Amino acid sequence: MKISDTTAVSMPMRNLLSILIAVAAGVWAYSEITTRLTFLETSKQLMEQDLLEASTQKPIDQEQFMMLEDLYKQTEKLVERVDGMMHNQVNIERLEKDMGKAQRDLEKLKDNMRTFSNGNGNH
Repeated sequence: MKISDTTAVSMPMRNLLSILIAVAAGVWAYSEITTRLTFLETSKQLMEQDLLEASTQKPIDQEQFMMLEDLYKQTEKLVERVDGMMHNQVNIERLEKDMGKAQRDLEKLKDNMRTFSNGNGNH
């Protein structure tokens, strides 16, 4: 079989239309996929750029970070003070208890001395 520019091809019209529709659908699908890929790549680049801009520290951000760091240091000092005060509170309560006992003992001694000096102890 020899093929040239004058060779005739006989094909039913239905088959020719099916081939044309299949080619058109393929071209349309390819263009949709390309458009979607371009959109996603652009979105990704914009998001990366936004992240880079957001990650750079501005002078206001640096000042806020310094203030936060100072607040953390002050908070740590206050926590240490409060912890120390808790120990003092325990000591104060213990001393109050001991002082109450000492006062009761002193009153007993005074009572004993009174009874002794009132003649119960004189022989």
